[in-house]
Amino acid sequence: MSTQTRTSAPSDGRTVVGALKKNSLGTGGITFLVVSAAAPLTVIAGTVPLAILIGGPAAPLAYLVVGLALAVFAVGFMAMTRHVTKTGGFYTYITEALGRHVGLGAGILALVSYNAMQIGIYGLFAVSARAMLATLFGIDVPWAALAFIAIVLVWAMGFAGIDLGAKVLGVLLIVETLVLVVLGIAILASGGGPEGFGAGTFAPGNVFTPQFAVTLGLAFGAFIGFESTALYRAEARSADRTIPRATYLAVFALTFFYFAMAWLLIQAHGESLVQAFIGQNGVETFIFATVETQLGHWATVTLLLLILTSVYAALLAFHNSINRYGYALARDGVLPAMIGRTRPLNGSPWVAGLVQTGLAAMIVGGFAIAGADPYLQLLIWVNTPGVIGVVCLQILASLAVVVFFARKPGSRASPLRGARRHRRRDSHGAVHVAHRREPRGVDRRPRRHEHRDRQRCSDQLRGRRRSRGRPQAPPAGRL
Repeated sequence: MSTQTRTSAPSDGRTVVGALKKNSLGTGGITFLVVSAAAPLTVIAGTVPLAILIGGPAAPLAYLVVGLALAVFAVGFMAMTRHVTKTGGFYTYITEALGRHVGLGAGILALVSYNAMQIGIYGLFAVSARAMLATLFGIDVPWAALAFIAIVLVWAMGFAGIDLGAKVLGVLLIVETLVLVVLGIAILASGGGPEGFGAGTFAPGNVFTPQFAVTLGLAFGAFIGFESTALYRAEARSADRTIPRATYLAVFALTFFYFAMAWLLIQAHGESLVQAFIGQNGVETFIFATVETQLGHWATVTLLLLILTSVYAALLAFHNSINRYGYALARDGVLPAMIGRTRPLNGSPWVAGLVQTGLAAMIVGGFAIAGADPYLQLLIWVNTPGVIGVVCLQILASLAVVVFFARKPGSRASPLRGARRHRRRDSHGAVHVAHRREPRGVDRRPRRHEHRDRQRCSDQLRGRRRSRGRPQAPPAGRL
């Protein structure tokens, strides 16, 4: 049964930070939260066609390369989770390794970057909802009204609690994944496009090009969100196991999903023909044209609805992440303590959620009053700096991992521990015995035979040092 600590006001009248709901998330729930932030269906519909247009048949390999690189990052990042137990994601990890000043800057950067990413996506939601309503019902709704509806829905779900939000995101993610799995099976069953199946994805002539570097950048953006697993440590069950499992599962699932779907979409049109097809029909209609050809009109209508729910899932996932960064900064006194207040019923940081919702409403309202375009201006102008900020945070976190274990060589996860033992053994010879941390309750006093061995080695060493200063007698045969 989940437990939590209720917030109580101290005797001096100061506001105190509340407690998040403990034991409310398992591996699956955390995985759904972070994968939903990446919005895989939206990536397949919007970013992958652009990557194929630029990189050609080699585009799927970019997602595989980035996935493997992020897996290496995840190994070091997760190694710190056994030693850093506070909630706060990048902010907490960077503070622990690089100091409070750098950590404070990282915390503010994280808060600004994730807010920018989330608020910019409201423009994408408005565009997607407007296109769906116009296609299915023939009605035209102002984009600002649709964006404000999304803002209210995101706030309501965040206020209801993280466990309910994880369940909703899980259902949405499973449904959108099933549709794409059906599409992939249909492409495989049809034997591919006019050229059949090819291996141009791995051809050196397609990979070692300037265009492939651009696709790497697009692929990297498709994974943003997976690193948020550490934010839910306080709400996870058996966090030392749950957080790493969810992180590795998210990286593996996104890597396989992006690579497989990008490769199948290329095969459906032919490796030498797919770029011309996208150029003639447009990036935004590529996935719908493919689905219409492979599965029929019902799948196109379903895809329209699921893209909208995918964007909403990303908005909700980022909203939850932002709230927990605000909670962590309030807990440490960086932000007003009021922002760290939580609901006694479900432990949700409701004040942080209210502040984030108000900020989103102000920025979206400002763009609407200015008559801005929801996609070209709200999404691109606001979201892009957020992506850059998260990339900088990942670089800082990678540096933090190295510094943390370099300064704490005695930790079990440190790769430097064994190397330092060997250096000490080489410099002191047989005299030194590497010390080992004994479990509690074990007598650490040296036993008699150990004491005799150390004394004997010490006497031998002193004898060697004394003999170095004495002149040696010549051999008997040379007298």
